[in-house]
Amino acid sequence: MVASCSGAIVTSLFVTPLDVVKIRLQAQKNPFPKGKCFVYCNGLMDHICVCENGNTKAWYKAPSHFNGTLDAFVKIVRQEGTKALWSGLPPTLVMAVPATVIYFTCYDQLCSALRVRMGDYSQEAPLLAGAVARVGSATVISPLELIRTQLQSQKQSYRELTDCIRSAVQSEGWLSLWRGLGPTLLRDVPFSAMYWYNYEKAKSWLCERSHTREPTLTITFVSGAMSGSIASIVTLPFDVVKTRRQLELGELQAKNLSCQVSSSTFSVMSRIVAQSGFSGLFAGFIPRLIKVAPACAIMISSYEFGKTFFRKHNEERTLRPLQDTNA
Repeated sequence: MVASCSGAIVTSLFVTPLDVVKIRLQAQKNPFPKGKCFVYCNGLMDHICVCENGNTKAWYKAPSHFNGTLDAFVKIVRQEGTKALWSGLPPTLVMAVPATVIYFTCYDQLCSALRVRMGDYSQEAPLLAGAVARVGSATVISPLELIRTQLQSQKQSYRELTDCIRSAVQSEGWLSLWRGLGPTLLRDVPFSAMYWYNYEKAKSWLCERSHTREPTLTITFVSGAMSGSIASIVTLPFDVVKTRRQLELGELQAKNLSCQVSSSTFSVMSRIVAQSGFSGLFAGFIPRLIKVAPACAIMISSYEFGKTFFRKHNEERTLRPLQDTNA
C-alpha cells in the first residue's frame, strides 16, 4: 500500500505539468465560459473541472500568449513560478491516491490468490485480477468524484450537499450516486485487463532476455510503457465516449439542471460516427498515447521499486533476530 501510494504521488508530479500546459493552450485557443467543463488528468485519474466564473484569476484562465508546448512551459515557470505547473493538483489527489492504492493492492492480492487456484491457467490470472481490481476501485471512487464535481460547480456547503444527495437518492434511487460509472468501466476494465496481462508477459520476456530473475527498474519501466500504449490504443473509442459523457454530466450539474444523461454509450458512439466519421472514435490518439505511456511506465516502475525495497527491508528485519540468537 505504501509502495502504490508513493508511486501515485511520483506519477502525478511528473505527468500533471503536461496536462496543465495542455489545458492552458486549450483555454488560450477557446476561452472557457462560466459553466464550461474540461478534463484534468493528473496521470492517475481523469477529473472533470467546472469553470466557476468569468474570473481571470483562475489558474486555467491566467492571461498569457503561448506559441506552443515548450514555450508554454518556459513562460509559465518564468511568469508564474514553478508551482504553477502543478496547479489544481491537490484537490484531485484526495481521490486519485486512495483509488490507486485500492487498485494496485487489490490487483496484487487477487493475482497471487488466482495463480494458486487457476492451476494450468495461472498465466491468465493477471487478466482477471486486473479487471476485478479496476471494477472495485472505480465503484468506490465514482460517488466521491460526482460529489467533488457538484461541490466545485455549485459552491455548496456540506450541509446543502447532503440535502442534495438525499434528495437525489429519494427521487432516483441509490444508483444515482454511480451515474456515469458505466462508460468509465467500459473503458477502464478492458484497459486494466489488457494492461496487466501484457505487462506481466513483457516483464517475463525481458527478464529472460536479460538473464535475470528479478526485474530491474528499466525492465518494469519499458514493460509498463509498452503495455500501457497497447491498452490505450485499443480502448480509445471508449475513452472518447467517456470524456464526452463526463463533460455533458458536469455541465448539467454546473447549470443546476437534471443530471439525467439519457444517451447510452453506443448511441453516443453512433452520434460521433455520424458527425465525424469512424475516425472520430480515435480522436486525440497521439495526446492520449503521450499521456498514458509515461504515466503507466512511471507508476509501475515506482510501485515495483517500492515493493522490492520494502520486501528487502522486511526480510532483513526478520533475519536480524535469528542472527542475534545464533550469535
